[in-house]
Amino acid sequence: MDFIQDITKSLQELLSSYIDLDYSLWLYRLLTPLIVTFLLPLVFVALIYISFLVLFIYKLHREVILRAVRTDRRFWEFGRKLVAAIWDAHGRIYHGYEVIGMENIPDNGPALIVYYHGAIPVDMYYLNSRVVLQKDRLIYSIGDRFLFKLPGWGTISEAFHISPGTVQSCVNILNEGNLLAISPGGVYEAQFGDNYYELLWRNRVGFAKVALDAKVPIIPCFTQNLREGFRQLGIFRNLFLKLYNAVRIPVYPIYGGFPVKFRTYLGKPVTYDYNITPEELQVKALFCTGGSSLRGFNQQTSTCSGQHIPCAAGPFPTISQ
Repeated sequence: MDFIQDITKSLQELLSSYIDLDYSLWLYRLLTPLIVTFLLPLVFVALIYISFLVLFIYKLHREVILRAVRTDRRFWEFGRKLVAAIWDAHGRIYHGYEVIGMENIPDNGPALIVYYHGAIPVDMYYLNSRVVLQKDRLIYSIGDRFLFKLPGWGTISEAFHISPGTVQSCVNILNEGNLLAISPGGVYEAQFGDNYYELLWRNRVGFAKVALDAKVPIIPCFTQNLREGFRQLGIFRNLFLKLYNAVRIPVYPIYGGFPVKFRTYLGKPVTYDYNITPEELQVKALFCTGGSSLRGFNQQTSTCSGQHIPCAAGPFPTISQ
C-alpha cells in the first residue's frame, strides 16, 4: 500500500514539474463553455440515431407488425407516429416549439411547402412531426444526395419519404395528393446563411416549376430564431466556400443547439396561376402571400431584382440572386 502511495506521489511531483496544475484548471474552466457549445449539436445527432434505432427495430419485426396492421401500405404509419412523438416532445420541451398558421396546411390534397433552410433543418423535423400527429398527414421531403450515404439514413428516408428529388418526381408526389417540402437554398443556404436570414437561392426556380406543373398552391414557411439555435463558425468563410464548391458536401463547422424559442410561421397558400412564370412565382411565393400577414412580425419592405415588394409575410428576407 505504501508502495502505491509513493508511486502516486512521485507521479504527481513529476507532472507538477512539467504542468502548471493551477493553469490547467483555469484553462479547463475557461474552455468548458466552448466545449459544451460544440458538443450540444451531438444531442441532435443522437436524436436522429435514436429515431433510426426505433425504425430499425420496427422494421426488423416486420412480419409480426404486418400481421397486426394487415396491409403493407400502412406498415410505416405506427413507426412514424412513434418517432414523431419523440421529436415533438423534444421540440416542445427544449425549444418551446409552436406553429403559427397550421390551418394553412390542408387536411387533404396536395400543397408545396417552401421553407428557409437553417444550419440544421431541425424546424422541419418538428413541423413534420406536428403535422403527422395533429393532421395525420406526412410531409414528403427533398434531401441532398450526400444524406443518403450516411449510416441509418436509408431507413429514415424510407419511413418519412425523403428523396433527392427531380422536377418530375416532385410533380408525381404532388399529383398523388401529398404534401411536399422543398428548400430552394438547400445545403448552400444551410452552410453559408447567417443570422440576417438572407435567402441564398442562386436563381433556383425548380420549386416554382414543380408548383406550376403540378398546379398546386405554395405555402411559405419560416422559423423564427432558427439561426440563433444553430450557427456556423463565422470565420474562414471564403476557405470553406471554396472547399464546399469542390466537394459539394457540408464542410463548414456548426455549433450551437441552444435552447432558444422556435416558432414556425406558415403563410397563406399562394394559389396556382397559369399566367405566371417560374421566376415571378419565385418572388410571389415568399413575398406576396395573398395580401395576408403572419402574426408576430411587422410588415417590412424587401428587395428582389431591383424591385421593392411589400413583404406581407414579415419574416421572409432578401433574395440573393
